Formats: sequence, C-alpha cells, structure tokens
Amino acid sequence: MLSLVIPTWNETARLPATLAAWQALDIVGDIVVADAHSPDHTGALAQRLGARMVASPRGRGRQLGMGADAARGDWLLFLHADTLPGAGVAEAVARFTADPANRERAGYFRLRLDDPRPAARRIERLADWRARNLGLPYGDQGLLLARALYAQVGGYAAIPIMEDVDLARRLGKRRLVRLGAEVVTSAERYRRGGFIRRPMRNLFCLALYLLGVPPATIAKIYG
Repeated sequence: MLSLVIPTWNETARLPATLAAWQALDIVGDIVVADAHSPDHTGALAQRLGARMVASPRGRGRQLGMGADAARGDWLLFLHADTLPGAGVAEAVARFTADPANRERAGYFRLRLDDPRPAARRIERLADWRARNLGLPYGDQGLLLARALYAQVGGYAAIPIMEDVDLARRLGKRRLVRLGAEVVTSAERYRRGGFIRRPMRNLFCLALYLLGVPPATIAKIYG
C-alpha cells in the first residue's frame, strides 16, 4: 500500500484540492496529514476530507517524521500541501513500486509550477538540473521510497529546514531516480517573494547548509 505524508501549517485554502486530486488516484491507500496545530484548523479539515491527522510540533522535518511513523503503507510518498499530481503520475508510481530493484532507490517527480511566465520555466529547469546533477530534489518534487529504505537511512531529521536536502544526501545521488511524470506545485511563494530573489535566497540557504551552518540559523534567514 502507498501512503501519502503531507506536512501542513495553515493550509485550509489549498489542502482540499490537493487531497481530492490524490484521492482520485487508485494508487493511494492512505493519506496522513502531519499538522503543526495550525490556527486555521487545517488538521480538523484534513480529517473531514478523509485523511488521517497527526498533531506535531511545528517544523517540517519533525512533521514528516511523525507522519511517516503513523503511515500504514510499505511505500511512502512525501508531498507538500500545494502539490498536485500531473498527467501520468499514477502510472509512474505503479511502475516504480512494481520493480523489486526500486526498494533500494527513491523516486522524485519533475517540477511544474502553476504559472505561465517564462520565469517559472527557468525555476523548473533549475530544479531539474539540481536534482539530476547534484542529487538534491526538493520537497516540492515529492519523494517516493519504500518504508524499509526510509528506515534504513534514518528517516527525516527533526530539523526546521533543509530536511529534504539532508535526507537526499543520506540516500545518495546513485539511489535517486527521476520518475517519468511531473507534479504541479503552487508558484505563490515565487509570486510573493520574486522569481529571481527567492531562488537566489534558496541557493544562499543551501550553500550555508552545505558549509555546515546549523539549520536553526538558516531557518531564521529563510523566514
């Protein structure tokens, strides 16, 4: 069975569309929403919409870890609350999970932003380059792996930021596979933060992390 794990904080506006889109796929057997006591009652909404809710302290790494612990599937797919399945996602997941060799690998999707501007296409190309060449897919691309492999590498660290980079580095580039489909993620954070300024800030934060700056310090810079 495939379990979806989604960390949330004040996501009542976007979560209904996300849950409906993934629930419509016949590959999904279990959805866990790890909510950090959202003031807008995201957790209660998730339960009404058919997901199981886990209450967690705030911090995406901690939330993802608690969600994974509560998930029932032997395959785990970690997603953001604003990430929808694109065409061919169900088939790509089915192919990946059917191959026994992939129990030692993790899959990620191509990123598509829901914005028509050329700047959004540049960010997508950057994400694809980073994932393929550096072995660093981010959380908005999704991460699919067997529960046994997740446990083997130690799962998500309880850190406030860079939890996706941390896990990807422990998996290693050779065990990361680009799946043959894309997910569609909201570009709202780029519309707010700037299609140039925000990626530059993200790269700066990544550089700090790779240089050994503590994630708590990076989280203050990230905002």
